[in-house]
Amino acid sequence: MTLERGDLVLCSGTFPQEVSFRDRVDAAAAAGFRGISMWGRDYARARSDGHTDHEIRSMLDDAGLSVAEVDPAWWWLPGAATIGASIAEHDPMDVFRFDEPELLRIAEAIGARSLNAADVFGGEWTVDDAAEAFAALCDRAAEHGLLVHVEFLPWSKIPDLATALAIARGADRPNGGITVDAWHLARSGRQVDDLLAVPGDIVLGVQLDDGPAAPEDDLMNATLHERLLPGDGDFDLVRFVRALDTIAANAPYGVEVFSDELHQLAPGDIAARAADALDRVLTAAR
Repeated sequence: MTLERGDLVLCSGTFPQEVSFRDRVDAAAAAGFRGISMWGRDYARARSDGHTDHEIRSMLDDAGLSVAEVDPAWWWLPGAATIGASIAEHDPMDVFRFDEPELLRIAEAIGARSLNAADVFGGEWTVDDAAEAFAALCDRAAEHGLLVHVEFLPWSKIPDLATALAIARGADRPNGGITVDAWHLARSGRQVDDLLAVPGDIVLGVQLDDGPAAPEDDLMNATLHERLLPGDGDFDLVRFVRALDTIAANAPYGVEVFSDELHQLAPGDIAARAADALDRVLTAAR
């Protein structure tokens, strides 16, 4: 299956970390999503539950789902691979044990559309260095049939839309682009109308979520624990979607809501609430 512009994706972080792959698939399919995103840990959980790669693909196919992206590529920037490897055994989010060979193998095994790349550790590198590293990542990912999109995080060295765009443009790879997350756009201090200057074909990932108008004191804590479902906060998501439609952003629409409150619900209820919230925003925008 191929995900197309406007198809709806339930992102991994909208569920609690411990939810099984089977429950994720069943909940997403029942709520009407066309795709899911997966982290390396989701795949590892599926394998530890006894599912082979063939069974994982069959479960997705039977549910009418595709894997939109595998998240996150954390090793690609100068120095990052060494740092991540050194802390992999003390990582409560279970991210850093999945290095590049392993995550690319997983992405190919499950038929993922793309890989999501971000800056996790910072460093002394420049935007030009990042563009060169991103180009190399795109080339390696292309060997596995993958797109790659770089996501900006407000507290990182790729803090905003302009920096992510400069890296993707500098890399100049046909399978490379950017992710635009509504929460990160709002917290980076940029405006929704900034999207109107972005070429639509470079936007390969979109994530919708919400929050209060005033930035939280601790952005990293808030992004992992306090996001709101689309429409439950103060972000102008209708304008956000209309801007993406105007530039013909070439991406499915994901909903990514890391929320301690939402994570108290059963997987099916989480997926249903996420789908309803996303539908209300998209309906209002169109």
